Amino acid sequence: MSEIPKIKGRGAQFNSLNKFRELSIEYDEEFAFGEEENFRSSKTKYLAEHPKKVVNTITSPDLRNGKSVNPYQGCEHGCIYCYARNTHEYFGYSAGLEFEQNIIVKKNAPELLEKEFNKKNWKSTPILFSGNTDCYQPAEKKFELTRRMLEVCLKYQNPVAIITKNALVLRDIDLLQRLSEKRLIKVIISITSLKEELRRNLEPRTVSGQKRLQVLQKLSSADIPCGVNIAPIIPGLNDNEIPAIAKASAESGAGWISFTVVRLNGSIGQLFEDWIFKTYPNKAEKVLNQIKEMHDGKLNDSDFGRRMRGEGKFAGHIKQLFEISKNKYFSDKVVPEFDFRAFQKQGQLKLF
Repeated sequence: MSEIPKIKGRGAQFNSLNKFRELSIEYDEEFAFGEEENFRSSKTKYLAEHPKKVVNTITSPDLRNGKSVNPYQGCEHGCIYCYARNTHEYFGYSAGLEFEQNIIVKKNAPELLEKEFNKKNWKSTPILFSGNTDCYQPAEKKFELTRRMLEVCLKYQNPVAIITKNALVLRDIDLLQRLSEKRLIKVIISITSLKEELRRNLEPRTVSGQKRLQVLQKLSSADIPCGVNIAPIIPGLNDNEIPAIAKASAESGAGWISFTVVRLNGSIGQLFEDWIFKTYPNKAEKVLNQIKEMHDGKLNDSDFGRRMRGEGKFAGHIKQLFEISKNKYFSDKVVPEFDFRAFQKQGQLKLF
């Protein structure tokens, strides 16, 4: 049988099993060559959901206290390493192709956010957009939930932080500027690699690293506080790029920089292994062994602290290289603080 062609524009190449399903479906590989629309279809489906709650409390010791909002579940960017893939299993889908193909849209997210701000016990607290999946993924072009949520944050003058790897954030630069004037916004651009071939393989439906640097330049020129998260750092693939990314980010206007190392929890491990053996067969064993060395000999690591930074020889190398780069290019930069005093309940402030 001929080799099955790679699915273009997708990170995962199959649907991993969902541990919450009693039954699973096995697809005949020969069927993939048929004309029928099947599990290898590149089409994306948008599935509407109307949850009762959209604001989540961040409880992880690895992150600062605050709240998060994710208007979309699943992500068409298709990043093969994405830790959010596992969350799709709670909705009955696979962390593989279905995570990229079936995007759950929380159409009432802006209304639920405003409802949260109107609660008597709400205190000015940073809201993180994209703590799980990217709020500026392609679905945002169609549904504009992120823009509407930014309008709500501006209306109530509540601080907001955004993490994204998509240039679509520039569409909302008018709102971001108004939030910036009140010290209510921080934008973090995630950069994995400035090597286009590697970026394309790791993150098939995101913009290039160079385009993300341009986004930084435009945000910085508009006086919008912005920083960079080098994430994830994968030993043997992009760890040697840390100095170059730090230098380019500083030159593009980034005010701060951070990093996380790759962690392959749950179903992501088998998806990543399949990907790297198909994409970089000569590097696969070395990369996987180095990832395991950072996480106590396993791809899967849920231990707080270590899961984000790793430990051991390779983690030490990454941390040292990052600190040298940070001190060299960001020593004179200051991270801006939010203004928590500006928050106002409904009726006290008009949007326009």
